[in-house]
Amino acid sequence: MTVEEALATWLVTQRWFAGKGRNLRDLAIVADTEVVAGDPGLRHLIVTVSQGTTVDYYQVFLGIRDTLPARLRHAGIGQLDSGRAGYDALHDADLTKPLLAMIAAGETVGTLSFRHMPEASFETDLDSLVITTEQSNTSLVYGDESILKIFRRLSPGPNPDLEVTTALAELGSPHIAEPLGWAETRMEGVPTVLGILSRFLRLATEGWSLAATSVRDLYASYDTRAANAGGDFAPESRRLGAATASVHRDLAEAFDTDQLPTDAITEVTEQMFRKLDLAAAAVPELARYSEMIGDTYSSLAKVKGPFAVQRVHGDYHLGQVLRTETGWTVLDFEGEPATPLAQRRARSSPLRDVAGMMRSYDYAARHQLLTHPDRERLTPVARDWVKRNTTAFCHGYAEAGGMDPWQHEVLLRALQLDKAVYEVMYEARHRPSWLSIPLESLADF
Repeated sequence: MTVEEALATWLVTQRWFAGKGRNLRDLAIVADTEVVAGDPGLRHLIVTVSQGTTVDYYQVFLGIRDTLPARLRHAGIGQLDSGRAGYDALHDADLTKPLLAMIAAGETVGTLSFRHMPEASFETDLDSLVITTEQSNTSLVYGDESILKIFRRLSPGPNPDLEVTTALAELGSPHIAEPLGWAETRMEGVPTVLGILSRFLRLATEGWSLAATSVRDLYASYDTRAANAGGDFAPESRRLGAATASVHRDLAEAFDTDQLPTDAITEVTEQMFRKLDLAAAAVPELARYSEMIGDTYSSLAKVKGPFAVQRVHGDYHLGQVLRTETGWTVLDFEGEPATPLAQRRARSSPLRDVAGMMRSYDYAARHQLLTHPDRERLTPVARDWVKRNTTAFCHGYAEAGGMDPWQHEVLLRALQLDKAVYEVMYEARHRPSWLSIPLESLADF
């Protein structure tokens, strides 16, 4: 089969493909660069995928071998017209090692440019391993030193993740992973980042995992109060709140701040109402909460500004933070991938990140109840864990110099509800078995 035919079949099965559930109208290769010749060979492809009225860009690192070894069969894309096997080369250390060397050397290969930060130092003779938990991107860990995040879906223009981490590194922020280099090309006439190399935090633990352990310990006990559980997470939540406030201060210094005038809040709430209407039409179960949500949005529209806005994370949750030996580290400043680039780089209230993290605590508590045999008894226990940890997070945030979330209750509540509406749509489309999590949380507002 042709490369295009193979990709059309393979792309729609990948967890990072954003167009699931919609018919693929057309697929075209718009850029094809040979990076490594021979057997194995590596070609870098940029493809356009047309679905309905939308067109998205994806990048594919296409590996080509005469014979695909057993260790790479899980990454197979298809047997090509040439008789050779095509596969996802990011799973092949023989082909990803050269990428690291090219970044270190600052090479240019065809339309691809590989660059490194001034003074950056890292080993290049290391095999890579794909992190399997990624959803919208693919990350490769090289030994225990560096990690290369490859953006699968591309947006022409500045990359917020590289933009933000570079600026925060220059300020000496202790809460980010050091950026080491990147790969880029030009799309639609503008530089477009393909991947970012960062320092790997080998002894770090994801915030979601730590929170899940705390919840699991609580549910395994017969105590009904989170404060009495052996794995109390509240002290870490407080420290995470403080780290978040520190990052927000650095973002404000690096990218400046602004004031959202009073009349602009009307536009913000109108956008919230539009998203609510679309979600309620698509997910009928949401309709019972529409009046309650709408009342909150209407209350926000009446709040007098101006409102302080700045650059924020934009997709903040427990899966975006790591607990290291020295404290909390924040990852992935690219924002919500499905959101237009201009919107991801726009200033917003820092409480948007606070609200996102509060919703993540709710998920951490409820997801383990989905199939739990003692779900009814544990539901109020889950609520107590969420309240304890969100309160600790907000206290830590305020104590470290961030705005006090509780002094902006209407805005915080509206942002939480807006996030919950987004979650309802996301779960309905991609993970129906989890739809009850945001719906049940709405019942508790």
